[in-house]
Amino acid sequence: MGSGKKVDSHTSFRDDAKQSGFKDGEFARPSVSHQPSNRCPECRSERVWRDGLRKTETGVIQRYLCRDCGLRFSESATNLKVKVDVSDQVLEEPNSGENLLQSNVLQSEFPVEPAPKNLPLKRRKDVASHVSSRKTVAEKDLYAFPDHSRERQVCVSEGEMKNLAKVESRIENWAAGATEISDATVKGKIVEYAWYLKREGYAPSTIKTRTQSIQLVARLGADLFNPESVKDVIAKQSGWSEGYKSNVAVAYTSFLQMMGKTWKAPRYKAEESLPFIPLESEIDALINGCGRQIACFLQGLKDTGADPGELAHLKWTDINYEAKSVSIRHPVKGHNPRVVPVSDALLRRLSAMPRNGQNVFCTVQGMRANFQTQRRRIAQSLSNPRIRSISFITFRHWKGTMEYHKTKDPYHVKNILGHKHLATTETYINLEAAVFDEKSDEFHFKVAENLEEVRRLIEVGFDYVGRIHDAEVFRKRK
Repeated sequence: MGSGKKVDSHTSFRDDAKQSGFKDGEFARPSVSHQPSNRCPECRSERVWRDGLRKTETGVIQRYLCRDCGLRFSESATNLKVKVDVSDQVLEEPNSGENLLQSNVLQSEFPVEPAPKNLPLKRRKDVASHVSSRKTVAEKDLYAFPDHSRERQVCVSEGEMKNLAKVESRIENWAAGATEISDATVKGKIVEYAWYLKREGYAPSTIKTRTQSIQLVARLGADLFNPESVKDVIAKQSGWSEGYKSNVAVAYTSFLQMMGKTWKAPRYKAEESLPFIPLESEIDALINGCGRQIACFLQGLKDTGADPGELAHLKWTDINYEAKSVSIRHPVKGHNPRVVPVSDALLRRLSAMPRNGQNVFCTVQGMRANFQTQRRRIAQSLSNPRIRSISFITFRHWKGTMEYHKTKDPYHVKNILGHKHLATTETYINLEAAVFDEKSDEFHFKVAENLEEVRRLIEVGFDYVGRIHDAEVFRKRK
């Protein structure tokens, strides 16, 4: 008073605050406690997993799931602001809550509404909306009102109240064992499944195919831990063939075996159909139109009838130029190892190949993409769409069919293709009957007068008919 300066209640209150340790401006703009957004607001656990996104009027907000208490909450918006109007006077006595509606502290913009009964929070527990993970200094003080925290909801709008009700219902469902499985858990299980197949001794191609099948089913929305969900997803795929559905079901059966579970697999059976058998002229046109390595590989498939995976493991030491044969030492799919005679055309192509290592060819996967590009180009240049139906395995089907057509001996075909059981070779007996109609066949006839002519006719594919008027008669289909 003696200095002539007027001191009002606001100035006096600010000076008292400074003496108490508060910084200047702290009451005018409450500081925000930057609590890490990946910490549970309920139990303060940092074992928090991302659990999808929630769209709001202000944007997209990340949702989280606490692995300790099961709470599902959202991170607070970055522009969250708390409006606080600090009263001019400090309460001299703590408010017990009976006259809270008339207290000076609540003469602000905080909405105060009755809270639902039987809340799971204990007395003096923080009751701010779980949507917000940040608290101001003023909020922390408001949370500590005795006897009031269980009966009031502070700073919670009507929309947030509905969100809280949904969160509580979700927590009840999770407690009953209905916890959602995160994407990270599913991906980890698929990686574990691939390693399980490798330990069981499956081929790399089988591991890749089955793993891709499980990934596809999961991507289509199936719960891999619920067999009925997987069964529903497979049944809804109208674009899948019966054989593909059967393969996916087999892959999921082994997936359940890894987890020590079983299921009643759906009954899918591959439709029996005859494979495509091209003309020899179409095969030769495709071979001659490809590059050096692909052409040599295709010529090897034509001569040996080997599976593509078997020929891809061919080594330079497996080639016998004098005996005109190659040895199949790495059979696949349960085939037998074998030695197969080859033509001079294949030996010439092999001689022109560069020797960059022990193997003659690279992997099947490395050649397939290149082959498909060249096949498409050749089919367009020749205006023959049938060529686009020729694949690596087509050469094996063609070889088996032609060998049976020439010899009519299923055991010979069995040895050439490396089958373990004669029942597998019967497929080519049916193919030969479908491709070559005996009733409509037309033949070229030749007569051999000496042994040298007989040898030449047999080499070019003529079949011996018999001896007529002291002459050896041969025939060959046109």
